[in-house]
Amino acid sequence: MKSFQIDFEIIEGNRCPFYKVGDRLVLSDKSLSCPGNKATCLILVREMTQLLFKLLAVSSEELIAERPLFNCSGCTGLIKFIPISAPDSLVTEMVEVPAVLGAKELELLQKIRSFPVIQAIPEEELSQFISRCQQKLVREGAVLIHKGELNSYLYLIILGQMLVIDGPVVITTLGAGEICGEMSYLGGDVAGASVRALCDTEVLAVSSEDFNFLLDKLPALQMFMARLLAKRLTRVNRARTEDFAACMQGRLQDMAPAELFQVFHMNSKTGVLALELPRGPGKISFREGCIINAHYRGQENDEAIFAMLGEHEGTYRFTIGLSPQEMKAAEVGDFMKLLMEGIKRVDDALEEKHEGHAHDD
Repeated sequence: MKSFQIDFEIIEGNRCPFYKVGDRLVLSDKSLSCPGNKATCLILVREMTQLLFKLLAVSSEELIAERPLFNCSGCTGLIKFIPISAPDSLVTEMVEVPAVLGAKELELLQKIRSFPVIQAIPEEELSQFISRCQQKLVREGAVLIHKGELNSYLYLIILGQMLVIDGPVVITTLGAGEICGEMSYLGGDVAGASVRALCDTEVLAVSSEDFNFLLDKLPALQMFMARLLAKRLTRVNRARTEDFAACMQGRLQDMAPAELFQVFHMNSKTGVLALELPRGPGKISFREGCIINAHYRGQENDEAIFAMLGEHEGTYRFTIGLSPQEMKAAEVGDFMKLLMEGIKRVDDALEEKHEGHAHDD
């Protein structure tokens, strides 16, 4: 593969959880560098890697002259970007001073050298990586990551076992060589599950800033994390689906409405979801995962769905089956469009509420 590097500037953004207009991306034949101090979007990494092979046939000068428009729209948002010339003021050279490891750090390195994530880090980077990490002992029964709270660390289990749970749902058990915390801190969001020590467990903690620095430099590590995230998401969805199929009832405090509706949609459920909410009962009918009607507080269909998405307390119960009339009813609308519009309205309402409090202060 020939040497290649091109700078991009984001010129349009719509609800992207990571980047904004004016941010710059640098794509080379070795890595994708994202804006400083911002999380690395693994979906963008995947799409830019595919884009790289197409761009290798074109010179950087031709790209900048033609200024084609590219986009990434793989999650909840959208960004559009164009190739640009990098100003001299933005071109910097980073020189790292090799880390000198003591006896304790060298002993640790020998323990973890065979772990899959460590094997994705080149030998020349390992000393710097180890020097930035912190060893931690988590006592049996202690919670390392709390569901619903921000997490800014990635944890590598050196010795022991961790249990990943979502309320009453057991997601998985993790052992030596496995990592935890990646789904919350890489996504820049609160943890979707709790992680608790099953016995006294040794972990290696690395901050999101330090790990993202490595991600930006190492394509092999980017690929490893992308594959790991895909496996973890599949495992989480399977565990929640199995628990959901066995229970079919629960509390919204354990599963938010948006997530609950997605479970019915993804599993092509047919039946009626009844919700007991603080401000009154609600009902949504699903046919093979599609919403055919909804009712809540005098509102119907899409408006009822949007209102229910803003609720955070209450209980739900799902009853399998629909009447012959309902089996023939038209869908309310495209499920994902309804969901995204509802989430946007909830977010906008929260922003207005916070702004109102700020003015009052």
